[in-house]
Amino acid sequence: MFDKLKRLGAETAIYGISTIVGRFLTFLLVPLYTNVLPSTSDYGIVATVYAYIAFLNVIYGYGMESAYFRYASAMEIGDPRQNFSTPFVSIFFTSLIFSGAVHFLSTPVADLIGIGYVYSSVVHYAAWILFFDAVCVIPFASLRLQNRAKLFATIKILNIISNLLLNLILLLKFKLGVEGIFISGLISSALTFALLLPIITKQFRFDFHRDLYKHLLRFGLPIVPAALSGIAIQVIDRPILKALTSDGVVGIYQANYRLGIVMMLVVSMFEYAWRPFFLSTAKEENAKEIFSRVMTYFLLAASFIFLFLSFFIGNIVRIPILGHHLIRDEYWAGLNIVPIVLLAYIFTGIYTILVAGVHIEKRTHVLPYTAGAGAVVNIVANYILIPPFGMLGAAFATLLSYAVMAGSLFFIVQRFYNVKYEFRRIATMTVFTVLIFVVHSTFDFSRFHFSMLLVKILFLLAFPILLLLSKFFDTRELASLKRLLRLA
Repeated sequence: MFDKLKRLGAETAIYGISTIVGRFLTFLLVPLYTNVLPSTSDYGIVATVYAYIAFLNVIYGYGMESAYFRYASAMEIGDPRQNFSTPFVSIFFTSLIFSGAVHFLSTPVADLIGIGYVYSSVVHYAAWILFFDAVCVIPFASLRLQNRAKLFATIKILNIISNLLLNLILLLKFKLGVEGIFISGLISSALTFALLLPIITKQFRFDFHRDLYKHLLRFGLPIVPAALSGIAIQVIDRPILKALTSDGVVGIYQANYRLGIVMMLVVSMFEYAWRPFFLSTAKEENAKEIFSRVMTYFLLAASFIFLFLSFFIGNIVRIPILGHHLIRDEYWAGLNIVPIVLLAYIFTGIYTILVAGVHIEKRTHVLPYTAGAGAVVNIVANYILIPPFGMLGAAFATLLSYAVMAGSLFFIVQRFYNVKYEFRRIATMTVFTVLIFVVHSTFDFSRFHFSMLLVKILFLLAFPILLLLSKFFDTRELASLKRLLRLA
């Protein structure tokens, strides 16, 4: 079992390199936008449009990526080229139609999403960003399926680097503001498609397999409402927050929401490795035992990261960078949402692990119910919590919805793919995490004239110490920890 877990860890690290570098470079755009854009309202417009792009990405893909993974990995129908070409052709032509429609209806679309007709050009750019992103989905999935992680990572990183450089040029030199951000995104997406063309031409064949397509749709379409609900939970709070407050509040919320990037990185890099891993491990005799241990180790890493970022985020944002802070002090009012966002990402990780049973048993029809429940809770909670609590209420609504998604999926999946998770160990680390966080957050140590940095370090170290004292780790795990410490 430990060999399998090491393999998952190694694959997570490989995909994690591109994810970490890419997300870090993307994160550099946050201080750029918050310091260069004239007002928080401008950043709020960027956040609003990208929220709609996130929604439409799901429509453009309509579950084909997950369906491709399931059928191309098993090769139950058709040959490898047919398994690549059929979903690729489908996405290409539907995306062309969708983006053409959005382009020609840019003015009413701009009014519809509340950014005003003066930003109709932004809608033009967004339409073709959506097109290029969609046609890259299947080629990127094929790289993951072929374990070509280095090429995958290289193209992803080049996309982010080009986007960052173009943002710097168009915002700092040409002063294009909001429009420059979307021009950068479009050029970067088109470049990514160009880099993937050799992958596409090598696998593509004009051979549309109708029977395979029916199976792909049957597997993939139920994922669409589930994915839309998932995206709704991620981004619906922005337009609701905009409607109930202002663009400025949305800008502050967006900047601080992005500070949860480390937990998002952990979940993202894990998900890249997790899907191929559980599909290849599912037929092994001890697969469920392995999946159970994966849940424990994921929560262990996530708990430590949660405590670290919750304690030190105030110090991190005050780091001086070329005469500026990581984010402008005008945005610091939203720092209290960061721990809530981190917890929300932990529940997305739990959901990601639980979804393995759904894919293994081909029960994707259950996903709309779990994700739909989360979306409904999110929308209702936003309208209830934002008026009295502002952006803090929006963050709690997101956390609550992810918890509902993970909880409902757990009870459903256990009925047809029962995994005996290590609940005692999970409860132990949860109690210690909550205890350490609450004591640190509620007790005023400054009155004792302690170094607050030292206090934070001691509280962070208390987590592994309490786990060791409670005999959380077994003998083999302790031996592995000792080897890691020696390597360090």
